[in-house]
Amino acid sequence: MKVLILLAVMLFLFPSPILRVRAEESGEAALPAAEEYAVAARNDVWLYSEENEESGLFLLPYTYYVRVLERGEEYSAVVYGEDTAPYRTVEGYCKTDLLTFVGFIPERPFLKLEVTVTYTVPGASSQMGNGTFDEIERTFHYYGTSYLGTQRYFYVLSDGVFDYIPAARDVNYELNTDYLTDTAGPAEETPAPAPEPDASLSGIEIAALAAGILAVAAIAFFVLRGRKAPVPAETDDF
Repeated sequence: MKVLILLAVMLFLFPSPILRVRAEESGEAALPAAEEYAVAARNDVWLYSEENEESGLFLLPYTYYVRVLERGEEYSAVVYGEDTAPYRTVEGYCKTDLLTFVGFIPERPFLKLEVTVTYTVPGASSQMGNGTFDEIERTFHYYGTSYLGTQRYFYVLSDGVFDYIPAARDVNYELNTDYLTDTAGPAEETPAPAPEPDASLSGIEIAALAAGILAVAAIAFFVLRGRKAPVPAETDDF
């Protein structure tokens, strides 16, 4: 009898395993990890092609972002730019301690800037014709600035190809300020909330719970009805 009472009470008090099984068997896919971004909050943040200082591609535009693929102790794997024509992404590495990691997705993470360069045709002479085509203008998509010694270059994209062109002038662009209101430094990991059980129950589960409650009530009723009153103990006459 005590075993039956214990089983009935456990069925009544611990129905949650049924709900957890339903949640596990529902086959819901896990949510993808949130994207992480880091800003070049200083003007000396290089994007490297490899994890060493000799492989610098260009300096990231000041106050613009990289998308973080993997945060490392010394170098972090990152992506700059987007794969939306006419732009392309550039994968590489940045020094982790030079990046400022943010806890939001920026509205304007990558700089979109065009630079136009004028080339003079070698050997052109205005003696024949009016010189209309002695100079040619070409527009490039600017990614960042690099240096070779004291000579400055722009890292640019044109027709899907990356290369360097001499920097004939400075570039001016609007700076981001959204990161100034966000907490600087590595983002702290917060524990994921415990999954909530599915609140919807099937007819079979409802019937099983109702039967368990009725069983507990019935067993308690018969136990109380069948319990005999205690016989008073005999006492000595004084």
